[in-house]
Amino acid sequence: MPQSGGIRVFALTHSRRIVFNDAPWLISFSLGLALSVMTRPMQLVPPSLDRLPSYVAALKRGWSPDNIKGAAASIEELAHIEKDPRSFVDSLTDREAKGPPIALPDGTTAARLPGFRLWLWDTEFCGSIGLRWQPDTSELPPHVLGHIGYAVVPWKEGRGYGKLALKLMLEHARAQGLEYVEITTDPNNVASRRVIEANGGVLIERFQRPAQYGGTDAVRYRITL
Repeated sequence: MPQSGGIRVFALTHSRRIVFNDAPWLISFSLGLALSVMTRPMQLVPPSLDRLPSYVAALKRGWSPDNIKGAAASIEELAHIEKDPRSFVDSLTDREAKGPPIALPDGTTAARLPGFRLWLWDTEFCGSIGLRWQPDTSELPPHVLGHIGYAVVPWKEGRGYGKLALKLMLEHARAQGLEYVEITTDPNNVASRRVIEANGGVLIERFQRPAQYGGTDAVRYRITL
């Protein structure tokens, strides 16, 4: 019988018996649950009505899909969902920019770009990531700070979900024909900067956001596709 450091392991069908210093402890687990954990990694999924309750729960717990508008964005979305849940889900995918002008944080409006949002999902809603672009070019208009924006719910942070979500969304950006994407974040948002850099992001400038976004400091990264 193999031994290592005074620990002897006896294989059982659905459990493991481990002996520490000659004191046996029986640790049982559900094989089905273990397999479930291994076979259900985080993935990007399209927004849908059947997943909407989990999204609503995140909004009500204080998460916001917009890092700049914060709680105001959550309130707006909850009101939209309560009024017409199907319309809300449909609004998250607009590849032809058929929707109305977008409202900027200062209350002004600007032309909508083609784009879509996907949800981070393991067994429940984990966050949101969006892609937007201008047709026939990789450049963005001045009022659009980046091609990709994402937000992970706080209770799912530290699991690498943001890094994986960005990696998966870059595949969509390539499929859209973009040569590069740009992503902006706050200079002191170390976690977000690490996510971007881990996916090949190169810092190209430090700047101040336009007045519509409060004129706050930001950094801009570019990822070549």
